[in-house]
Amino acid sequence: MDLGLKGKVALVTGGSRGIGRATALTLAAEGCDVAICGRGTDNVEKAVDELKALGVRACGVAADVTAPGEVERFVDESISALGGADLLVANVGGTSGKTFRTLTVSDWIKTFEMNLFHAVRAIHAVAPSMEQRGGGSIVTIASISGWRPGPRSQYGTAKAAEIFLSGSLAWELAPQRIRVNTVSPGSTIFPGGGWERFREQQPDVFGEFEQNEFPWGRLATAEEIANVVTFVLSERASWINGANIPVDGGQGRPDVFFRLHDA
Repeated sequence: MDLGLKGKVALVTGGSRGIGRATALTLAAEGCDVAICGRGTDNVEKAVDELKALGVRACGVAADVTAPGEVERFVDESISALGGADLLVANVGGTSGKTFRTLTVSDWIKTFEMNLFHAVRAIHAVAPSMEQRGGGSIVTIASISGWRPGPRSQYGTAKAAEIFLSGSLAWELAPQRIRVNTVSPGSTIFPGGGWERFREQQPDVFGEFEQNEFPWGRLATAEEIANVVTFVLSERASWINGANIPVDGGQGRPDVFFRLHDA
């Protein structure tokens, strides 16, 4: 199926590894020019080279999206390099701190900066370019933790806020022909990620979790999440707006990883 993305310009935060990298590569394979950001210069440059090898224009910015002005700098430099923006994936996420009784206010703020506030800043910065180009499409990457409560309340609460944000902005940005949706992955394994480290460090416990919590007996791959994100961004999904789309393979609970590591 031709998704009609050829020639579009896509911006992906956290695009140098994991789900962000897989999404950037999938968009490039569909013919998008792609801009990414990431905290490590080497990883960003490597990912940009991979994108360019697919025959599209690509650029990368080393940036910490939790620092003041960094999201805006990424958006501005990307638009300058690629001539505008049609698509945005607000992918960066993570958590600070562990169990509720040990959390500090700083942990809550850092977690919201990584998830909700970075998405708010990215969307605010990119929307004018999308409007100038006749519209656009935005996907925020949340998590099934956003509505299936478990440990790490700061993470689930931030993800729930991201889901609400997309639903609200779907209404607010509709007059500018900008669609906003959320894709919520379940546990996803990729090179260098937390699940891969857990599998290496505790293979027996990981294997039990994998077999008990997933109908298909495995975690998601980053590419499986990226395929859904790319479709939702495309005109083939033109009547999907304000939606939260789980991509979890029927996973039962989002909290097992946190239980194991908080024990």
